[in-house]
Amino acid sequence: MTQLKAGDPAPDFSAVTQQGERLTLADLKGQRTILYFYPKDNTSGCTLEAKSLRDGKEELARRGFRIVGVSPDSEQSHRNFCAKHELNFTLLADTDHSVCEAYGVWAEKSMYGRKYMGVLRTTFVIDPEGRIERIFTKVDTKNHYRQILDAYDAEA
Repeated sequence: MTQLKAGDPAPDFSAVTQQGERLTLADLKGQRTILYFYPKDNTSGCTLEAKSLRDGKEELARRGFRIVGVSPDSEQSHRNFCAKHELNFTLLADTDHSVCEAYGVWAEKSMYGRKYMGVLRTTFVIDPEGRIERIFTKVDTKNHYRQILDAYDAEA
């Protein structure tokens, strides 16, 4: 499994958005991007995380960040998720797990003693040149946008 770290070039990808448009890493160049991976639309933790980013989008944008979410859900599932929770950012349908695998977040998980493959909730901040600037592996779903800004404010 890929183990990325800050300073590494972000892995290239190509995936379809909830609007059916293709998005690649090259499309993100020129702006700092929050590329966040989450397990499943409309589950409690994933909804809290998405709402936090939605609520913080204006402040994040003011500070130069764009938001792109990634999960194995379909375009239709993403459209429903966006409509239900008034999400105002791009979601990628990674139905074949290729983006998750490239970023090393598709892994074996365990729940109630049952092992299965799934997404490790992880956020990558990619700089305008396409390098990984920061990685969050312990995501505070309820306060994720604040978690990101606090990490950057601590450096300033």
